[in-house]
Amino acid sequence: MILFVAPGSGSISVVAGRMVGGSVSRNRARRILRAAWREIAPRTRDDLDVVLVARRPIRGAKAQDLVTEMTDLALDAGVTQS
Repeated sequence: MILFVAPGSGSISVVAGRMVGGSVSRNRARRILRAAWREIAPRTRDDLDVVLVARRPIRGAKAQDLVTEMTDLALDAGVTQS
């Protein structure tokens, strides 16, 4: 996944393009990204907008698998505190 951050109102967007797969695969990718985000959301800053972009390797992943990767990305981007 890719994580984009910009100053803003604290909103989140989740995107999955056609390279992820068909509509069922894209919807599932968005669902599991949102589920993983809910796990780390309490530790995030409220003054940043975040965009999560699903990539092809997300197929077959579970939300719990993505929590660690998303936490690392958010720490590197300054969205969360440890």
